Amino acid sequence: MIRFLVLALCATLSGIAGAAPAPIEDSLAQRLAACTVCHGKEGRAAPDGYHPRIAGKPAGYLLNQLQNFRDGRRRYGPMVTLVDPLPDAYLREIAAHFAALDLPYAAPPAPQAPAAVLARGRTLALQGDAARGLPACTACHGEALTGRLPATPGLLGLPRDYLSGQLGAWLSGQRRAHAPDCMAEVLRRLPVEDLDGVVVWLASQPVPAGGKPGTAPGPGEVLPLRCGSGLAP
Repeated sequence: MIRFLVLALCATLSGIAGAAPAPIEDSLAQRLAACTVCHGKEGRAAPDGYHPRIAGKPAGYLLNQLQNFRDGRRRYGPMVTLVDPLPDAYLREIAAHFAALDLPYAAPPAPQAPAAVLARGRTLALQGDAARGLPACTACHGEALTGRLPATPGLLGLPRDYLSGQLGAWLSGQRRAHAPDCMAEVLRRLPVEDLDGVVVWLASQPVPAGGKPGTAPGPGEVLPLRCGSGLAP
């Protein structure tokens, strides 16, 4: 009896070892499956408050960020591992897919901050601070703060934790962008005590209907800072 069981087990293991692995589908949907694990279904954002929405962002911005993770300008282990072996053509295809998605935004949570903090954040986002050489967020990210083509992202519809984490990463040098790095320059001028006000106010604002990026700067338009990442890759 024991001999029979051993022979049966050996035969079963031999069959498993000899079975051909199931083929992996080579399609865009299969490639994007890894993205939606963290960024949520269709790139709408995960409920954890840290992984951001990527649907509807400018394709140039998404491609810039994928390249930044791959090329060492941004540091987040899972993203680096995911994109490290991928060529530009592959990354461009992923960026174009998520940029083309037109999905509704969830309503923002109620702000958890004193009125004075929110007021200061609103002023900085919409007007800047001329005395400190701080441009308004709207100067680069669009009057509606929904971004601008070809590669400037929107600032609304993002979780507070994500915004805080990314601005903090720029301050600490953990996140960089194409030179000249205009966000690093802005944050060098922004007092730390004002940082949370900007973050809380942005995270509390609803995205305007549509929420699509605005048009690219015109030939005669002068932006307050030169920004290497504002150009299409």
